[in-house]
Amino acid sequence: MIRFLKALILLPIAVLIVLLAVANRSPVMLSLDPFSQDAPEFATQLPLFAIIFAAVMVGIVIGGTATWLAQGKHRRARRQFRREVNHLRNETERLRSQTRSSSSLPALPPSQTPSY
Repeated sequence: MIRFLKALILLPIAVLIVLLAVANRSPVMLSLDPFSQDAPEFATQLPLFAIIFAAVMVGIVIGGTATWLAQGKHRRARRQFRREVNHLRNETERLRSQTRSSSSLPALPPSQTPSY
């Protein structure tokens, strides 16, 4: 089912990309020299679709990097919570083993969570 939905979404996108590439295959001048329009130092002839695809890929990389950096605080908090859970789990097991080993102390009743 998921494969079908992926194909249903990705197939029209692929067709649109191919149509964009075919319709914009004529070369254009890409100049990276803002001062000289007549004889630019850094210029090349590229198909327009290559420039469009490169711009989209750069945008995806920049957006992904920004998202990854913004989520750093959440990853840090998750690591801290995971360490705390492991610490509390180890402490619980240690206390249970102490309770089981000492026969003079009565067994603790199972903890009950209140229902709200």
